[in-house]
Amino acid sequence: MKRKILILGLLMPFLFSSVVYAVDEGFPGRSEYPDVFVYEKAQLFDDFKNVVLVDTRSKYEYETLRIKGAVNIPVSSKDFGAMVKQLRASTNKPIVFYCNGRTCYKSYRAGREANNLNIENTYAYDAGIFEWAKTYPDHAILLGKSPVNANEIISSRKYTSHLLEPEKFSEKAYQMRGSSLVIDIRDRYQRAGTGLFPAKERWASLDNQKQLQQYIKLAKAQNKTLFIYDEVGKQVRWFQYALEKANVKNYYFMKKGARHYNDDLMRTQLSMSFQQ
Repeated sequence: MKRKILILGLLMPFLFSSVVYAVDEGFPGRSEYPDVFVYEKAQLFDDFKNVVLVDTRSKYEYETLRIKGAVNIPVSSKDFGAMVKQLRASTNKPIVFYCNGRTCYKSYRAGREANNLNIENTYAYDAGIFEWAKTYPDHAILLGKSPVNANEIISSRKYTSHLLEPEKFSEKAYQMRGSSLVIDIRDRYQRAGTGLFPAKERWASLDNQKQLQQYIKLAKAQNKTLFIYDEVGKQVRWFQYALEKANVKNYYFMKKGARHYNDDLMRTQLSMSFQQ
């Protein structure tokens, strides 16, 4: 991969050779967060014992698949800044944030927030957990087990086979009437007090595992098909592990989540207003 690397030796001589301040092909977030220093995958592995890894995702995602030894500080938490400050006070090692992968921006957001709080020596490992687990299975944990068996990582093909476009998701859920169960797994901030299917759905954030397990049991006991959505179509991929573990066969996810649904609805309304 070709890289355009900005040399920072004169500005920050303490930076490791592993750190890149760059816009790289295949990493769209680097151009949007040029102020966040980046660790490459191989170099992070080389420095593994000399850094502190912070998983910036939800607790649910962290407990499903994570880098071995990482601590969980969700960037969405209102206490994120305070917790990172506390972590920095306990160590002078580089703090490296990570999330799901190249199109997940939580690691960048964490790095920028740390910068804004003047927390020094922080970086983003932006290749993400999936690439890490497949490359270094001994240094990852999947569902409590290490080394990670790559065959147990749900493939993109299997994931996408359960996706429905928002319109089809809605249509199918309502057509099945009492045989369907819609679940909104967004957190309370994303949900903002209401769901997309008020008279039809149940709500439990991804971190509310007890409630989600109850919904899974209910669906299985009543032979209902599950229709599950989140904010942007990312979190449902982690919930799929729970569904597969529970041997649930009939379930669908809303492609690109509630945000895409609302965007489609807005476009439809605008189109209708122009036609009138």
